[in-house]
Amino acid sequence: QVQLVESGGGLVQPGGSLRLSCAASLSIFSSYAMGWYRQAPGKQRELVAIIASGGSTNYADSVKGRFTISRENAENTVYLQMNSLKPEDTAVYYCNAFRSPFNYWGQGTQVTVSA
Repeated sequence: QVQLVESGGGLVQPGGSLRLSCAASLSIFSSYAMGWYRQAPGKQRELVAIIASGGSTNYADSVKGRFTISRENAENTVYLQMNSLKPEDTAVYYCNAFRSPFNYWGQGTQVTVSA
């Protein structure tokens, strides 16, 4: 059974930083594209950042220059380093693993940015 387990969420003040982790119980983890998505109350889930199996990355415009996605294939883990956090970054953050035709989601971790 595939599991994606996120951790690292919490409450942080504006301008602060958090590092999210996602540990994946995937066979051949390195072959999956890994992504972070988020969903704020009353809004649709949106892509935050994605890292391909080859290591190329892509970011939502709203987080470019502030967030960094990385992966450690030896540990089956993907990270999201979030700096200069803003109140509008408040959301539940979900880890995603994709390799056609497979698409897996974690349970989510809450990130709240508030003074």
